[in-house]
Amino acid sequence: MLGRCPDTECLIIDSAIVRAHPDAAGAPKKGGGRDAQASGRSRGGFSAKVHITVDGLGNPLRFILTGGQENDIAQAEAPLSGCAGEYAIADKGYDARWLRECIAESGITAVVPGRSNWKAVLVYDPDVYVERHLVECFIGQVKRYRRVFTRFEKLGRRYLGFWHFAAALIRLR
Repeated sequence: MLGRCPDTECLIIDSAIVRAHPDAAGAPKKGGGRDAQASGRSRGGFSAKVHITVDGLGNPLRFILTGGQENDIAQAEAPLSGCAGEYAIADKGYDARWLRECIAESGITAVVPGRSNWKAVLVYDPDVYVERHLVECFIGQVKRYRRVFTRFEKLGRRYLGFWHFAAALIRLR
């Protein structure tokens, strides 16, 4: 957790795809090989995906790094685990019945709009959903750091370290 006094009224999750530079491919086997790279192939090419959790003030709480082909919903539980709050806000990519039940079991209200292919209309609070822009604003601030938003590191843990460093620089402003 990056913040000392997070405003956990709202936990906001989203993900960002990061294109990897060709030099980021081919981690040495002694460093963990492909498993330690946390990168993969998606429609856009060689990339990684960073799953981000921010608090109600837009301060980063947690980062999880996966390959670019990973779906958002596959990593939805991990960013929210161990966090307490009143609302969990996410976009339509995190819309699943099992996730809503998991969030409800932890005593948090899920604020996730339903996908257009659902037959039943899901009710969510649009006034609370407006706060989702905070995670988008944080991603926009991180995009200013070229080293972070163009992945050059071969190993995932080193690359995630740059995310933490950029988050600390943003937090100190």
